[in-house]
Amino acid sequence: MVLSGKVCFITGSGSGIGEVTAKRFAAEGATVIVVDIDDRAANRVAEEIKQAHGPAAAYAITADVSSEQDVRKLVEAILERSGKIDVLFNNAAKILPKALEEVEEYEWTKLMDVNLKSVYLMTKHTIASLRLTKGIIVNMASLNGLVGQKQNSAYAASKGAIIAMTKALALDYAEDGVRVNCICPAGVMTPLLEQWIKEQNDPQATRQTLNDMHALGRPAHASEIADAALFLASEQSRFMTGVALPVDGGASLGY
Repeated sequence: MVLSGKVCFITGSGSGIGEVTAKRFAAEGATVIVVDIDDRAANRVAEEIKQAHGPAAAYAITADVSSEQDVRKLVEAILERSGKIDVLFNNAAKILPKALEEVEEYEWTKLMDVNLKSVYLMTKHTIASLRLTKGIIVNMASLNGLVGQKQNSAYAASKGAIIAMTKALALDYAEDGVRVNCICPAGVMTPLLEQWIKEQNDPQATRQTLNDMHALGRPAHASEIADAALFLASEQSRFMTGVALPVDGGASLGY
């Protein structure tokens, strides 16, 4: 088990990729702190992990990761209960698929607060502990941050900023033995994406378009992104830092 004895916490882990990753980390021996703004979702995931791996495998904390007050209290609570932090996975995010001229200022601010400000706050308040454990930060970026996407410029901007921040932080903290990398998925079949497909005028055509975007013929499963997160959070990637890792089924290729 590659995370045995490690204390890992994952933001936005009450559903989707975060939930699957939390369960994957626990299966590899980690104590997982399930962090989400949705109290019910966070506790459900933590309880499912405990049922599968024992009472010490997980616990839930509700927090708004775009609030410095919440983040400070969150980190204090983790250190009080677990004594250390080995892995931070900044996964919490929002999407905003619309043309830039249709984006309201409050929407832009909320998107940047959840997607980008949270990474700043989490890093700021965990880095002292991560220095002690020579820990690992994994940030959830996106293929959008590498290549852009039509009708999704605000989201692409937030993810592009995460990629740039990841590289800068990797340089800042390398001398402390703290590694910082990010994951850049393309399409991922989460419940949120499934719901979005159903809401389109032609769901079948939308699903086909998503499949065609990827050279491998389909979007990723959440478990495949969780595998990448596990790789970056473990010693298997011990000589990697500052990497923006595409996990995109070939979606970044083309002519």
